Amino acid sequence: MKYKSLIPNFFTSLNLFMGLMAIIFLFDSNYFKSSMLILIAAVLDRFDGRLARKFGASTEFGKEFDSLCDLISFGVAPALLMWNILLSKAGIIGVVVTVLFTLAGAVRLARYNITNFDGVYMGIPITLCGSFLALLCLGVNKAVNINIIMMLMIFLSYAMVSKKIRLKKR
Repeated sequence: MKYKSLIPNFFTSLNLFMGLMAIIFLFDSNYFKSSMLILIAAVLDRFDGRLARKFGASTEFGKEFDSLCDLISFGVAPALLMWNILLSKAGIIGVVVTVLFTLAGAVRLARYNITNFDGVYMGIPITLCGSFLALLCLGVNKAVNINIIMMLMIFLSYAMVSKKIRLKKR
C-alpha cells in the first residue's frame, strides 16, 4: 500500500507541530506546556524512523525533513525556552549561549545527514540534548544559578558536535 510511506512523514510533521507550538506557548510564558510539547515531539521523533524502516519507506527526503523538524523542536524551541526562563537575564552572554546551542544542533544534524550511519552516533543527538533542556526547564526556578545552566548548555553544544563522544544506537 503506497500510503504506508506517508506515515513516517506524518509523525515527523507532528514533531514539527509540537516544536512550533512549544515556541508559541513561550509568547504566553507558559513554560510548562512548552516543555511538555518538546518532550512529546521527542516521543514522535522516536517513531518516525522506526516506522519508515518497518514500512520500507526510508527516503532521502524523509531524512532531510526529519532533520529540519528536529532543528526546530530540539534546537530552537529548547534554546528559546531556556532563554525565556533564565538566559535573558545574562545579557549578551545569554544570547551567545542560546545561539550556540541552536547552531551546534544544526551542525550536528547536517553532519549526521552526510555521514554513513553505522549504528554509533558521533556526538550526542540533538533530540537528547533538547529533551534534557526541556526536562530541566520543568524544574528550573529563580534560585537556579544561571552560570551553571549556561555551562551546561555550552557542554551540551560541545557534546552534540564532538567527534570523540560516541553513543551506540539502541
